[in-house]
Amino acid sequence: MIDLLKGLNFELLFEAAVDAMLLVDDKGAIVVANNPAYQMLGYTSEILCGLKVEALMPSRFRHNHHQHRTSYVQNPDKRAMGSGRPLVVLRQDGKELEVNIGLSPINTGQKRYNLVTIYEADTLRRAEESFKSSEERLQLAKEAAGLGVFDFDSNQNVLHWDERMRELWGAESEESVIPEKRFVSVIHPADRLARQAALEAAINPKGKGEYHAEYRIINPNTLVERWVSAVGRMHFEDGVAMRLVGVARDITEQKNLEKKLQEQRAEAESISQQMVAAHTASAIAHELNQPLAAISAYSEVALHAMQASTLYPDNLKQALEGCVVQSNRAGRSLHELLDFLQKSDLVTERFDLNEVVIDALNNVRVSDYLEFYPAMHLEKNLPEVLGNRIHVQKILVNLLVNAVEAMRGAKIKNSVITVSVRTSNASNMAHVSVQDKGPGLDAETAKRVFDPFFTTKKSGIGMGLAISRALTEANGGQLWLDLNTDIGATFHFTLPFAP
Repeated sequence: MIDLLKGLNFELLFEAAVDAMLLVDDKGAIVVANNPAYQMLGYTSEILCGLKVEALMPSRFRHNHHQHRTSYVQNPDKRAMGSGRPLVVLRQDGKELEVNIGLSPINTGQKRYNLVTIYEADTLRRAEESFKSSEERLQLAKEAAGLGVFDFDSNQNVLHWDERMRELWGAESEESVIPEKRFVSVIHPADRLARQAALEAAINPKGKGEYHAEYRIINPNTLVERWVSAVGRMHFEDGVAMRLVGVARDITEQKNLEKKLQEQRAEAESISQQMVAAHTASAIAHELNQPLAAISAYSEVALHAMQASTLYPDNLKQALEGCVVQSNRAGRSLHELLDFLQKSDLVTERFDLNEVVIDALNNVRVSDYLEFYPAMHLEKNLPEVLGNRIHVQKILVNLLVNAVEAMRGAKIKNSVITVSVRTSNASNMAHVSVQDKGPGLDAETAKRVFDPFFTTKKSGIGMGLAISRALTEANGGQLWLDLNTDIGATFHFTLPFAP
């Protein structure tokens, strides 16, 4: 390495470079080369250094190359010889290599050099072909999966989308960029809050930037409703959300299948509940039959004694005492039976209550209860709760279904169910509220709403709220009805935070 160029870190550059590189002076002589150049050309440093560049070319190309080099010296902004076409160089063994060559001028202030980088043409072609094949495979995979690609600019509130996205959204124009407002206008009104919540979670710099949302879109031309699943990742700069890049796909068939399965599960659960209720009623009837029969017999004795012209106080007292004893026996039997039925091992875990609320809403909406609009108010960064996830989801589903049926029974259009999750400062527990816009409950119904087998529905066994209260208490919380609401009915329940 010549001393003049050591200060320019050429030694480090040549050692790190993976491409063949030559340093050529303004006379066309090779000053120095790196190891990849020696390996490509088959020369040793003693032979290669000092050679003219023309010596590396077949004689039939040397005249043209001299013209190219002269042109380059006269036009130092030029960066390649051969006008982008492959050139031919000779290895020391006489083998010809088709290559592409790049030139960069270097001026040390005292002397001018050219840095020559040599690329094998086959290598470039293979790289280009490989890249093209990868693009084709990616395009085929995207088409096979039915994926649409979108790029949302969160600062400009515009969305870049591809042809598949435009097809899903029913866009007639071929605009590649549209305002977010127009994009959202096609989303079902009941799903916009859930989509916005997913977007806000992705924008939050404290999160992972992951975006996942499922929502319905209504084609503005055909009014056909379809389900879409969108996933993506938010890109940040200095902690500020800049771009959300992701893909979307049509999951309508999957949702329809889920709905059928949900209907089958709901039907099976209804049958199961009816069987449980029947067995429970049978067991209660069996346990109460004897004491009730005894109460009836003692009552008849007392009645006859009172109706007789001559009273026998001892007989009357004995009959009444028998009624009391048998009544207490019936009460004990009933409580023992209920205690037995409620006994089970409770498996608890830590979980995100907001996620369970969203899951419960989705479960209700994919069943036969689609015509309602959920309004969610979920406290961000809510601590995890401790309980049985399945039990809590069951409680929420029961409350949501009751709310929907109450509004349906009152024939309320555009029915809204408001679900709120917050921290209860009074008890330091998670507090969930479910409020509907239905007719509400009168005072007498409100008193009995949690009683087993009490129902205001034409079909139903009246165990939903009783079971929900039992499940809430088993998980360390409380479930109650708010009697101070002016519109509809509002149920609340609490759950303990995980330690």
